[in-house]
Amino acid sequence: NSLPFLDAQLTNNNGILSTSVYHKPSAEPYVTPFISDHPRDVFSNIIKTSIERAIRYSSTFEAFNYERRYIKLMLLYNE
Repeated sequence: NSLPFLDAQLTNNNGILSTSVYHKPSAEPYVTPFISDHPRDVFSNIIKTSIERAIRYSSTFEAFNYERRYIKLMLLYNE
């Protein structure tokens, strides 16, 4: 009923297709640390692209909220 394709999770629920962001089961919710010596725009782009993925790949409001919480935790782990 469910199939990961690239960065999206496709789910068929009684003939209704829904999508969400796919995360590999072995993936850790960490990104480049804010204290690293990368250009500042790298960090804002991480946040921007994560939110854009959540908006584009979430076909339901519940899927979007789940991904929004995942992004928040990812950024909190980054401290």
